[in-house]
Amino acid sequence: MKLQEPEAQHEDWDSTVAVLPGPSSPLAAIGDFFAKTFTIIQWEVLKLRHDPTDIVVRSVQPALWLLIFGEVFTRIHAIPTGNVSYLEFMAPGILAQSVLFVAIFAGIAIIWERDLGVIHKFLASPTPRTSLVLGKAISSGIRTLPQALVVYLLALILGVHMNANPLAILGVLVLIVMGGACFSTFSLIVAALLKTRDRVMGIGQVLTMPLFFASNAIYPINIMPPWLQVIAHVNPLTYVVDGLRTLMLAQTPITGELGLDFLVLFAVTIALVAIGAKLYPRLVQ
Repeated sequence: MKLQEPEAQHEDWDSTVAVLPGPSSPLAAIGDFFAKTFTIIQWEVLKLRHDPTDIVVRSVQPALWLLIFGEVFTRIHAIPTGNVSYLEFMAPGILAQSVLFVAIFAGIAIIWERDLGVIHKFLASPTPRTSLVLGKAISSGIRTLPQALVVYLLALILGVHMNANPLAILGVLVLIVMGGACFSTFSLIVAALLKTRDRVMGIGQVLTMPLFFASNAIYPINIMPPWLQVIAHVNPLTYVVDGLRTLMLAQTPITGELGLDFLVLFAVTIALVAIGAKLYPRLVQ
């Protein structure tokens, strides 16, 4: 995966850490919190203008999985997928995989920011640590949205019957952002604990494959051995895949499990953001 150190981005940092006047009421405090969170989101998303080719490079992996792995396994009928073809079953899983692979390395950018002095500026400001972590989490999810466009286009070209309902597509986008936020915050926690790019990179590489294969991304949970089924049910990626599969495919009925998918992802993300906010100052210690 291509990882580039940020360049020419420090000119926006001073304006980013500029703070608003202190809130005078609980309602104003809530508004202030979300305003600062939005500022962090905006700054992080604008980083894409410095390296737009990164979007193209990240799109290669899901394309290869769908065009090669998906097409081959569709022909051999090796994995039971019910009333949908294997390619249709796999498409949401590959989108979830793309989100995971992008978000799990977000901690490396945090280490670069620390080395460039950005973290020190953030911590010197009265911006809540939770705003900093939540803003970075949501922005990481937003940065994975181009992956959805690539997977949707390829799936349509390959004959996958996609759900064209606007509400379903909106749900897909929300799930992608939540999944990206969840795994990028986990990566931030790892960065706060390990504090070096090499270690964060190593942990990311070690975890991506187990998270991917111990989920329902490329095969149903019911064909897994019992011990792996237990792991799959506590794996957040499973809930991302399950929600995407329900919303993306035209043949899949929407059931009450979709609400569970959103609830689990929301709860896990909030818990990780709280832990990340607590550990964030350790980056400069």
